[in-house]
Amino acid sequence: MHMSIKIGIVGATGYTGVELLRLLAQHPEAEIITVTSRSTAGTTLSDYFPSLRGIYDHLIFQHPDQADLSKCDLVFFATPNGVAMHEAPLLLTQGIKVIDLSADYRIKDVAVWQKWYPFTHASPEWITKAVYGLAELNRTAITQAQLVANPGCYPTCVSLPLLPLLQQQCLIHDMPLIADCKSGVSGAGRKANTGNLFAECSDNFKAYGISGHRHLPEIRQTLNLLQPSSGNSLVFVPHLTPLIRGMHATIYIQVKEGCNPYQLIADYYQSSPFVDVMPAGSAPETRSVRGANLCRISIQPAPQNNTWIILSVIDNLVKGAAGQAVQNMNIMFGFDEKSGLNLIPLLP
Repeated sequence: MHMSIKIGIVGATGYTGVELLRLLAQHPEAEIITVTSRSTAGTTLSDYFPSLRGIYDHLIFQHPDQADLSKCDLVFFATPNGVAMHEAPLLLTQGIKVIDLSADYRIKDVAVWQKWYPFTHASPEWITKAVYGLAELNRTAITQAQLVANPGCYPTCVSLPLLPLLQQQCLIHDMPLIADCKSGVSGAGRKANTGNLFAECSDNFKAYGISGHRHLPEIRQTLNLLQPSSGNSLVFVPHLTPLIRGMHATIYIQVKEGCNPYQLIADYYQSSPFVDVMPAGSAPETRSVRGANLCRISIQPAPQNNTWIILSVIDNLVKGAAGQAVQNMNIMFGFDEKSGLNLIPLLP
């Protein structure tokens, strides 16, 4: 039985917003009825995004204050941090489902959240009800969720390969767990920022957020949930690469005797449509997932005893943001999980 759901997107002018529009255009059950934007209210969507001409020719950006989202079955928040926490509760009390692509509901401990984000949380009562939208971990809870906190891109790339190892208590206690990560520039969003200028980041490579990045407490939370205190041994260093899309995590782990990380990860993801565990010895590259809702993972032993190297790649805008959000939508509404997401990566 095909039932179309009515969808609103708040903050649809950013990279995750336009990516949502691209993915949902191919979704058989999705009908986008409202798109909002403060900066481009009154502009026709296809004029603002020429890539969507012929697809959304009748949609016009509405100012959030004027937009009527009450007719929606689901609203995506593709907004900067600090917006959904004010605007989502009104929709939630009307029974509308919400998927928030920002960080407003990801961190369960409000004090921790406020340490990393410069706001006082406006709706802490919804944090406890929000389900963290890492589908490969929380699929069952997402089916019942009204509010899904879509994970960040680094947390997705780092957490996915670690889930099976943590569930089996495979990591050696108190040994450093090192996640050395690289991201494309689109991960910084679609705002003017000197560091993201072409002349600044092209032909250049640098680490940032070394003393602490907002995604650190989020990754920690997932690790600690599965293997208590494992998150405390996490060393996470992000780097900016001169790519538009793409994210690569190189993770160094110390495993207990008798643990075969390759087998554990391969078995865990055997029937997961969006996680590809590659043959032993291979090394995934970011362009092998560009434009697709895929995480490709490779695991190999290091020469040192008990040390293994995990390589994990995603497209930060798809599996790291909008694709994962559509995957969560599919689970929430009982659609085929792959619906609208049968995307083949672009090459070259």
